Amino acid sequence: MRNLQFPLAPLVCGALLFGCFATTRAQTASVHSQIPGADAGYRLSFLPPGDFPMKFAATSFRFAGIEPSTFNVTGAAGFNQIQARATAPAPPANPDALTWHGITLYGAYDIGLGWVSHGLPTNGYNYEGESLVNRNGYEHRFLAAPNNLQQTGVGVRGREKFADGWFVVFNASTGINPNSGLLANASQTDIVNNGQPRSSYSEAIDGTRAGQPFNDEYYGGVSSDKFGTVTFGRQRSLGTDVMLLTDPAGGSYAFSYIGYNGTMAGGGDTEDSRWDDAVKYRIIFGPAHVAAMYKFADGNGGCYSGSAGWTAATCTPETAHNNAYGGDLGGTYQKYSADLVYQHYNQAISVLNPLLGPQSVAAPYQSTTDSINTNQISGANLIATNNTVYGIVTDNNAFMAAGKYAGEQFKFYAGYEYIWQNNPHDPLGVGASDQGGYFMSGVEDNNLDTEKILKIWWTGVKYAVDSKTDVTFAWYEQLQNDFRSPQTCSVTAGFRASCAGALNEGSLYGDHHFTKRFDGFAGLAYSFVYGGPAIAIPHGPGVPYLHNSNFAPTIGGRFAF
Repeated sequence: MRNLQFPLAPLVCGALLFGCFATTRAQTASVHSQIPGADAGYRLSFLPPGDFPMKFAATSFRFAGIEPSTFNVTGAAGFNQIQARATAPAPPANPDALTWHGITLYGAYDIGLGWVSHGLPTNGYNYEGESLVNRNGYEHRFLAAPNNLQQTGVGVRGREKFADGWFVVFNASTGINPNSGLLANASQTDIVNNGQPRSSYSEAIDGTRAGQPFNDEYYGGVSSDKFGTVTFGRQRSLGTDVMLLTDPAGGSYAFSYIGYNGTMAGGGDTEDSRWDDAVKYRIIFGPAHVAAMYKFADGNGGCYSGSAGWTAATCTPETAHNNAYGGDLGGTYQKYSADLVYQHYNQAISVLNPLLGPQSVAAPYQSTTDSINTNQISGANLIATNNTVYGIVTDNNAFMAAGKYAGEQFKFYAGYEYIWQNNPHDPLGVGASDQGGYFMSGVEDNNLDTEKILKIWWTGVKYAVDSKTDVTFAWYEQLQNDFRSPQTCSVTAGFRASCAGALNEGSLYGDHHFTKRFDGFAGLAYSFVYGGPAIAIPHGPGVPYLHNSNFAPTIGGRFAF
């Protein structure tokens, strides 16, 4: 059997990222090229004149619903001149897709039953569940586990041709909590706990979804067969794109640390795993692909003063400088794929806890009155504390290398990210914008004594038991340096959030597809934390996690369309 090379295979490969193969009864040709248009021609080398039934099928980055397609081609006598026969009908569209005139409705519903060794009462806004060790978790409990393998939600996307080789593209999608039907809203999980004693908390998280109508993505743009694709709007960061491809658990909340916590995907803070007001450009050159992304500054910078005795009358209004940029270089070779990603984000915000009230531990460090640099306001409140959050602000840089090997039965994954964070060059003030239209009534711009360094690595393997059943094992670790000054971290000196330490998670789960659209899963995750990352409130004296570990078995089902 001779191998033949050809550059265009749009009818099947157009739905994929990188490759497919084509076969006749006697020959096979491989494809690694830019995604072509829906009606572009096929070009095959060294076929003799005649009619050939050709079968096109995906070989990499396969998605559900993409089926092999077979149709006839006619060979011409010239070199490299095989075209689709004019009378041959186009291959049928995926019969399961809800598509009308190039516009597709898609979504998923994922829910299960879980048990956690150290959990909290459930929160109707929390979309990530409770599989990861939580700073405030205190009791073992059964719970309805949402969004285990995939975020429950709905979306609409389209790709419509307006000129030869040119298309309008768009996507609008949102996530919900299947337990409550509420929009996914990490900010509100903290707000509903504001002022409560720690013992009364429900599950509170930080994340990139903050109750926006389209809290996943909302963008539009133009795509060209030759020049690539450019889009603008709310989009997943380049780190999130690569995470979803190189995480053995595919970004699962129940079984993946880098899926549950977006520190890795966001290049330092989980809120930055999606960028608002961002332009993204992607292009493919044969086996290589390149991407670039830029976020424009938006929002309000609040009111800032470095003085401990500042008031609303003496603070200085600030301008938001929260722009960001990044790049991705990657490629494929046979069954291997790899990516290198760099991301930079100014004025990144992390919300670690609800606003602490008079009944809370460490109230002097974070009260229901507005504060900045851990100092309470001496005058009237600049902004009411109702419906607000308390944020830590940093400037972040991150470099990531990740890849995978996609064999027929085994798939291997690995990745590493190096993140360095500093206090912001341009501080934010009280009243500054956070995501989702929320504001910060408390802001810290000097939380870091020295540069903070995070090192995140992950690895895992997915084993295909048969065509319908996979078993996945994954391990994740996040390491932190000692950025305390002076560097005195010990039992005697006391631990702070600035001390060195680590968080680890391991998981094992099985997934069986009963039908093309419905699958069931069962597995377990175990996570533990120690050192500086095990300090729950980042002020001195350090307030530790209530428990440093969590064991979380889960069973459930998912329906995707």
